[in-house]
Amino acid sequence: MKIDILTLFPNSFVPLTESIIGRAREKNKVEINLVDIREFSLDKHKKCDDYIFGGGDGLLMMPQPLFDAIESVKQDNSYIIYLSPKGNTLTQNKVQELSTKEHLILICGHYEGIDQRVIDTFVDEEISIGDYVLTGGELPAMVLVDSVCRYLPEILGNENSALNETFTNNLLEYPQYTRPQNFRGLTVPEVLLSGNHQEIAKWREQQSLELTKKRRPDLLKNNNK
Repeated sequence: MKIDILTLFPNSFVPLTESIIGRAREKNKVEINLVDIREFSLDKHKKCDDYIFGGGDGLLMMPQPLFDAIESVKQDNSYIIYLSPKGNTLTQNKVQELSTKEHLILICGHYEGIDQRVIDTFVDEEISIGDYVLTGGELPAMVLVDSVCRYLPEILGNENSALNETFTNNLLEYPQYTRPQNFRGLTVPEVLLSGNHQEIAKWREQQSLELTKKRRPDLLKNNNK
């Protein structure tokens, strides 16, 4: 997969050079490119924003730099996403869907957002990471990249690990334990030490269901359990 991220602040993306995503990039499992929108501005001061027609607080990102930046990376197989609080909420199902795309272009807005003509001309989907407003699209873009990359082949090492996580099948993940078996009098459930994989699977499924009923009953509306 190739991911192009269009941003005014490319230095914000240092976290994508670390940990699992960083190693995946080094091994060419995923290609992530940062595109500095300012480089496409025709203004001698590299200005990319201006006042809003009709009045209103703040500034808006202008269409020209964004049009040129998008056109510099857009291909026939590109899927273009604008990170916006007005967008569809990012879910695990959406993450899995996006992980099948060959080329993602992510547009990070700033200030009061971007000119609507950019959205109307290029954007395939607007995506939000929650019902709150941030200062820009850089953090949401990093969240989306991290969540999508985890579904790509050979990224996690264990291909099955992503299939049992929270929100998969509309269930929260079951509790998990590691060594030591007894820590300050707190012990691991016996079933996990039994070696009986069928009983362990049943316990985990039941724990997931009970935890989901308690914390996120809304998820069960789309679940047959």
